[in-house]
Amino acid sequence: MAVSVESFLKLCFLFCLVCTSSGQLSPTFYRQTCPTLQTVVSLTMTTTVLLDPRMGASLLRLFFHDCFVNGCDASVLLDDTATFTGEKNAGPNANSLRGFGVIDTIKTAVELVCPGTVSCADILALAARDGVALLGGPSWTVALGRRDATTASQSAANSNLPGPGSSLSQLIAAFAAKGLNARDMTALSGAHTIGQARCVNFRSHIYNDANVDAGFASQRQRNCPSSGGDNNLAPLDVQTANTFDNAYYRNLIAIRGLLHSDQELFNNGTQDALVQQYSTNAGAFAADFAAAMVKMGNISPLTGSSGEIRSDCRRVN
Repeated sequence: MAVSVESFLKLCFLFCLVCTSSGQLSPTFYRQTCPTLQTVVSLTMTTTVLLDPRMGASLLRLFFHDCFVNGCDASVLLDDTATFTGEKNAGPNANSLRGFGVIDTIKTAVELVCPGTVSCADILALAARDGVALLGGPSWTVALGRRDATTASQSAANSNLPGPGSSLSQLIAAFAAKGLNARDMTALSGAHTIGQARCVNFRSHIYNDANVDAGFASQRQRNCPSSGGDNNLAPLDVQTANTFDNAYYRNLIAIRGLLHSDQELFNNGTQDALVQQYSTNAGAFAADFAAAMVKMGNISPLTGSSGEIRSDCRRVN
């Protein structure tokens, strides 16, 4: 009997430890408090992507830009005010990030059924996952329980996000700083199988780099002059811009990566073999991408009593 009592007490202690842990995310975090959460997010995302397929890519990028700046804490969603400087006007984000209104719409719908319960950070994580799946990509289980930041860092947004002119070594280092290895980086770069890029971000590559197909460069130059037209758009994946597949890697092998940083993944470097594998094995890419998204979603979340649950994703309570 003594052993049974001791075992019981140990189990109680472990249970209490798990319950009070501030560092754990769980797929079932809202099972009791907001059981319809994922349905609400899914319904809004389905309508959104049907009307604007590019929004799937935009929300995925928004999540990436959130997680790489002080963790997945929805700091990227905060508006600037007279007394607060957010991340929206950082160099990589200004006139570039999209999808804030979609997150607002989802948040409003969630608040109707589960007021004061679900963080904007978790809503963004779910929306990014659903956007990928709705465009034909993989799905994955999203661990939940993030809380929302009450601060933001424009300087960290300017320094932590790898730019379109990054070298392979810079890309590997930027991802390693967030606990993601080179394989994760190459898989997550496959997010560029959907979405668009601005001329200002690929101009140097199509005019100045040697490792670009001449016909492809000429095609892109028609809508991206050597000066002006900075905001003109081109698909990151010229083959299937609104379908999440492995065509991005086939583009790289054909030397048709749109960004300098894209083509760095296949340029006689350490990631060449993995790019070749993904180009012929869509299942391997999908599996690695999903696994890397789970890892990225776990970068420095605020949990427990840290942060807050915002009532409006654009401002602190």
